[in-house]
Amino acid sequence: MKYPTTEAKLPRVAYFCMEYGLHEELPIYAGGLGVLAGDYLKAAHDSGLPMVAIGILWNQDYTHQFIGEQGRPYDTYPNIRFDSVKDTGVTVQVRVRGADVVCKVHKVDSYGNVPLYLLDTNFPGSEHGWMTNRLYGGSGQDRVAAEIILGIGGVRALRALGIDVDVYHLNEGHATFCGFELIREKMSHYGMTFHQAWEAVRKELIFTTHTPVEAGNEVHGHDLLRLMEAYNGLSYEQVRDIGGDPFNMTVAALRLSHISNGVSKLHGQTACKMWKDIHDASCIISITNGVHNRTWQDDSISEAFERKGDLWQAHLNNKYRLVEYIEKHSKVRLNPDHLIVGFARRAAPYKRSDLIFRTAEVIESLLREGKLQLVFSGKAHPNDEIGKDIIQQLVRMSEKYGNSVVFLENYNMEVARYMVRGCDVWLNNPRRPLEASGTSGMKAAMNGVLNLSTVDGWVGEGLQHQVSGWLINPIIESHLQEWEQDERDLRELYRVLLSEVIPTYYNDRDHWVQMMRASIDMARWQFSSHRMIREYFDLMYELTRDAQEMNLTSMPMHHPEMNQTESPFSSQYNQ
Repeated sequence: MKYPTTEAKLPRVAYFCMEYGLHEELPIYAGGLGVLAGDYLKAAHDSGLPMVAIGILWNQDYTHQFIGEQGRPYDTYPNIRFDSVKDTGVTVQVRVRGADVVCKVHKVDSYGNVPLYLLDTNFPGSEHGWMTNRLYGGSGQDRVAAEIILGIGGVRALRALGIDVDVYHLNEGHATFCGFELIREKMSHYGMTFHQAWEAVRKELIFTTHTPVEAGNEVHGHDLLRLMEAYNGLSYEQVRDIGGDPFNMTVAALRLSHISNGVSKLHGQTACKMWKDIHDASCIISITNGVHNRTWQDDSISEAFERKGDLWQAHLNNKYRLVEYIEKHSKVRLNPDHLIVGFARRAAPYKRSDLIFRTAEVIESLLREGKLQLVFSGKAHPNDEIGKDIIQQLVRMSEKYGNSVVFLENYNMEVARYMVRGCDVWLNNPRRPLEASGTSGMKAAMNGVLNLSTVDGWVGEGLQHQVSGWLINPIIESHLQEWEQDERDLRELYRVLLSEVIPTYYNDRDHWVQMMRASIDMARWQFSSHRMIREYFDLMYELTRDAQEMNLTSMPMHHPEMNQTESPFSSQYNQ
C-alpha cells in the first residue's frame, strides 16, 4: 500500500476536521464525516504519506443517545476518559469574545493513524471549557468559538509544534478560519497587502465539501463574528469579500482554496450547480470517498475472498455475532437462517429511514413469519426533534413486529462494525440527489453484504444490478416532486425486495454467494480509503504545491534556511 513516490517529493499536508472517528473508545465524532476522517488518517499512515491532522478534543462527545419512554430518544453527556490521548506539553492562544483563550495540544497516534493533534480548553483552571465541551452542541457562539479554535488555533498549533506544511486541507467548512490566520500571518510577517495574502493563501489551501443542499451549509451573521472576534485582525469589508454578508462558511472556503472537491461523482456535479454563481470560487472536482479496509472488512471475509474459500460460512459467522450482539443489547433473538436487512444512518428526513414502512401491509406477513428481519440504528442531533420523531417511529415498528424488527440505540463505530459485517442486505434509500456519498454501504459491500440502494452518492459508480447488489429506480427523474419520488421509490423498493432479493436469498444460494464475491471485488479497492488518498495527492495536493512553486508571491511558512528558533512562528503561540 506504500505510495509509489518518494516522501521527499510529496507535499506535506495538514488535514483539518471538526470530528474524527478512529475508534469507539475515542468518542470525538458524530457520524460519517468523522469516521471518514479517521479512515483517511489510517490510510495516510499505511501508505507512509507526509500528513498530520488537526481537530478538537471534545470533553463530552457528541451525544450518547438512548431510547426512553414511549420510544423517544434522549441524550446523555458523560465526561469521557481519554486514556489514548497524550499531552504534548504545548499550548497556544486564540482570542475569543474578549478573552485570551489557552488551548492545550494533545496527540493521538495509537490507532494506526498519522499524528492527530487535538486542541482542548477543558482542563483544570480554564474558564473556557465550554468551547470544546460538546461536538456540534450549544448556540451559535459555541459553534463559532470551536471554529476559531480549530481553524486559527490549529494553524498556531502547527507553528508551535514546528511542523512544516505545504498544503492545508479543510474537510468541510468548519475550519474555514484557518484561511483567516494564514492571511493574517502573511500580512503581519511578510508585509503583504490583504489581496496579495489572499492570493497566496489560495496556493496553499484545498477544500472538501460534503453538504449537497445549500440550506445545510453553515452561515453566521457578522454581528456574531465581530462579537466572537473571528475576524482575527481583518476588517468587515475584507471578511465580507471572502464569505459574503451573512458570512457563508462554504462560500468562504471556496474562495480561499486553490481547488475543491465533492465526495462522489454525482455530488461533484451537484456542488458545481449549487455554487456556480459564486464569483472567484475554486474549481470543484470529484473524489469519491473510501473506507479503511482493515478497520471495516472482516479478516475471515478477506481471507475467504482471496483464497476462494467458503465465503458463505465466513459470512454466517459474522451473522451469528450480530445476532448475539442484538440479543445482548436489545433482548431480541433474530433467526440467523432468515434474511436480515440493515439500515444505519443519521436520522434525517431525506435518508427516509422509515420508507420501507410507508405501506407496511405489503411486507407485514413476511415480518410476522420472520422471513424478513430489519435492523435499524442511528442518532439524531440532540436539538433535532424531527430526527427524533423518525427514530421514535422506528422504535414503534420494533414494538409492533416483535422479533423481526430491531432498533439498536446509541449508534457508534462498534454497532456499525457488527451491522456492516453481519447483515445480509444493506438498505440505502436517500431522496436523490441529497446523499453526498454514503460510506456505510461501501463498508457493507467489502464484507459481501449486498446493497439495495437508490442511485445516489457512490452507488452509481460501482454497483451493478443483480451482479453486486440491487438498484432502486436507476433512472433519475429530477423533475419529480418529493412525494412523487417517495411513491415511485417505495413501489420499486417493494418490487425488487419481493421479486428479486428474497427469492434469491431463499432459493438460489449459489447466485447469492456469487453476488457477494462481485460486491467484495467491486469495493475492496475502488471504494477504499487508500484509493481515495492517492487521488487527493495526485489531483489536489501536488497540483496545489506546483502552483506555489510557479508563484513567487506564495512564500513558505518556514523558509528552508530557517531553523525552528529563527522562524517567525515557532515561539509566538507556544507558551
